Amino acid sequence: MSLNGRRIGFGLTGSHCTYDAVFPEIEKLVQAGAEVLPVVTFTVQNTETRFGKGEDWIQRIEDLTGHKVIDSIVKAEPLGPKIPLDCMVVAPLTGVSMSKFANAMNDSPVLMAAKATLRNLKPVVLGISTNDALGLNGVNLMRLMATKNIYFIPYGQDDPLKKPNSMVARMTLLSETVEAAIEGRQLQPVLVERYKDSD
Repeated sequence: MSLNGRRIGFGLTGSHCTYDAVFPEIEKLVQAGAEVLPVVTFTVQNTETRFGKGEDWIQRIEDLTGHKVIDSIVKAEPLGPKIPLDCMVVAPLTGVSMSKFANAMNDSPVLMAAKATLRNLKPVVLGISTNDALGLNGVNLMRLMATKNIYFIPYGQDDPLKKPNSMVARMTLLSETVEAAIEGRQLQPVLVERYKDSD
């Protein structure tokens, strides 16, 4: 299916090390003709890491999408009733945001945008990047996987030897996952190999 003319919300949470994998996928959505509305958490806005400054990532996503970021809960709420989305993407989705979303805690612009989209019975696509998906957060992952209108970018263990509980989405499947989600289906397989042994 074509994404041309589709309105897609794109939420960034604080997995800063994953942004370099995500931004080319945002560009693909734009090149496919989608209108992409960027939404960011407070962590994205206010954190400086070895992967860059929050303000620089904000500028980059605004330049890429042609839209100012939605950076408050008040600005995100209209994505339900007034500015309905065809799909809301959250990638990367950290373990903290995953836990909150699974337990109905909508205390950030990204989570409010996701909640507003679910209220409209439209798909929410999640691209996880968390060190505890197979740990305490596993229950939240499974709760979201069992929730209607929530879909996952296929994911797998990124470093099972050094970080055995960590799982990360294969971000290169983002557009395909969005297309499938809009059609009401989960892209399969949802569990994929992310790790390759050097031997």
